[in-house]
Formats: sequence, structure tokens, C-alpha cells
Amino acid sequence: MTPGPPGPAGPEGADPGTEADALPAVAPQLRELRRRAGLTLEAAAARARLSPAHLSRLETGRRQPSLPLLLGLARTYGTTVSELLGETPAEADPIVRAGGPGAREADGWTYWQAGGSGRGMQALRVHVPYGDRSQGELVRVHPGEEWLYVLKGRLRLHLGEAEYLLEPGDSAHFDSLTPHRIAAASRTGADLLFVHTLLQSSLSGLCLGGTGTGTGPGRPTTHH
Repeated sequence: MTPGPPGPAGPEGADPGTEADALPAVAPQLRELRRRAGLTLEAAAARARLSPAHLSRLETGRRQPSLPLLLGLARTYGTTVSELLGETPAEADPIVRAGGPGAREADGWTYWQAGGSGRGMQALRVHVPYGDRSQGELVRVHPGEEWLYVLKGRLRLHLGEAEYLLEPGDSAHFDSLTPHRIAAASRTGADLLFVHTLLQSSLSGLCLGGTGTGTGPGRPTTHH
């Protein structure tokens, strides 16, 4: 049998027959979340970088969104992919026990989860190694707020044009739209507690990837 012509491509949709077909119907949720956000079809489409006609087709079920498009719509409506899919989240456990989720490493930095998943903030315990020039010289800018508390070692924090040397017991709380970078100032590295606002997504989990995918302390994000 001769294959049919490919479906439409581009940032606004997915080819029929791809991963989108496996997604549950999201049309009623999309319409309800848009109305709950107080957005017209045109305003929501502009924020999501879609045409009003394409968003209308999504809301009426005439087209299924791709996973990247679902993530964009979740950002637009200030919600999670789970809610877009109509999933009922399990009740979050408020306690994170010692010896829980193990250490994870990304680009030389080591992370331990210190807060629950599926929250509006992410809490981490972090070890920043000394002499990590690739990360220590990388300036980050992204929406949200960040708070850190130095547990051990000394930390060098650059905020805009200012530079601060933080000792154990020192903390910092800043708007992460301010250009910032973090580096260990002691040869044994620095250990800190770190909390930042995080866009929730059932697909993201603990986001500790490399450039373009991480959202750890001053880590690169798609907003950079």
C-alpha cells in the first residue's frame, strides 16, 4: 500500500498518526482552562504563539496537540500538563525523608531532592564543585525567584553588576530575571540549600539536564 501524503508540519501542530494520537481528548480541558484564565481565544492564541483558528480546532477536538504544544499551553494557562490531560494528581507527601531520592549529577554539580514533586517551588540540596569554569562563567536569566542558603564552603554570587561572597549561614533571595551566576569560592566546593519557583509538569520531574533543559540553581533553562 502506498503511504499517504505527510500531514501538516510546523510549530502549531503534530502530524496525525504521531505520539499525539495516544493522548486522551483534551478539548474540554483546553476550553475550560482558557475561560478560567479569563482569556479570549485570540489572546490565548497569541500567548501560545498559535493562530486563533488552530487553537479553536484544538478546543473543538478537531486536532490533537503534540506534547511540546501541550507544554506551551500549560505555561500559557499557568497549569500543569496533568491538568490539561484531566488527570487527578495523587495527594503530595509533605515529608521528604533522609535517604530518599539519591544524588543526581549534571555538569559536575550534584543535587539531592529536598522537597516534594508537583509543587510550585523546587527545593534542592546542591554541591557546587570548585573550578567549574564552564558553569561558573555562564550567566542565567529566567522568570521566577531563587533563594539559597550556604551550608558549607564559600559561594561567589554575581547578581547583575554586583558580586557577593557568601559564607556558611549566609543566604540570598533574588528575582531570577536579574542576570546571575554562581560559583564555589573554596577549593573543597560549596554546599547549599536552594529553592526556586518551577513551572509544574508531569513530564519534567526533577529537571537537572544540560543547556536548555535544566532548572536547578542558576541552571540553564529554555528562557535563556
